[in-house]
Amino acid sequence: MTLAHEFVGQGRHAAFVHGFTQTGQSWKTLLPHLCTPLQSQLIDAPGHGLSHNGKRSLWEAGTDIIDTMQPGILLGYSMGARMSLHAALLHPAKVEALVLISSTAGIIDNQEREQRKRDDDDLAHHICEVGLDTFLTEWLDKPMFATLAHNDTDTQDRMRNTPEGLADSLRFAGTGTQTPLWSRLNELTMPVLLIAGELDKKFVQIAEEMKTHIPSSTLCVMAEAGHCVHLEKPQEVASAIDQWLFTH
Repeated sequence: MTLAHEFVGQGRHAAFVHGFTQTGQSWKTLLPHLCTPLQSQLIDAPGHGLSHNGKRSLWEAGTDIIDTMQPGILLGYSMGARMSLHAALLHPAKVEALVLISSTAGIIDNQEREQRKRDDDDLAHHICEVGLDTFLTEWLDKPMFATLAHNDTDTQDRMRNTPEGLADSLRFAGTGTQTPLWSRLNELTMPVLLIAGELDKKFVQIAEEMKTHIPSSTLCVMAEAGHCVHLEKPQEVASAIDQWLFTH
């Protein structure tokens, strides 16, 4: 399934996949700070923006990304990073370089993963019950977004979604649905850049562990940044990506 997308700029092809409750438009905060000439393809993940069908597993979402993008760089944040990881494992020949921001390779503990699935299902029901506006207020009040400055552009982007799309995304592609991929990370033969915010300690630890499993990987921890590191520190993240792409 081809996902909704928009092209911005000219240069080396780069596909961008956003996080939960965002759309491809969210990357427009980062793009002006990138010096590398890129043809940026801003993809709406399943259940988000104009990609209305959220009933896609992570493997199906990975296939959708591969079907949508041209050969080149693949960049994903949070949920989008998990989808991008699946895409890179499915079709490594099409992913020349991979950037994973605030990512995970899955929850190893079976009971913890099953509980996360139940929590995601409950949250999906809650979204449809309270509506998009109320849910987004609750979502962005979570501690993991405490360091993200709220602004109208970000809010308007998230309001382009629907309760049904977000709920389906959680049910079909939430972290609780993800089969742990730790044992497969060594299959990633392309260069991989892992980015995490210093204040997002859980995901810094995950990124450090992922780095030990990925042969050609680089880890960049951004000072004074949380989970949504690329929106909190767009200039610094762009600089790190530029420097890494210069040699990859």
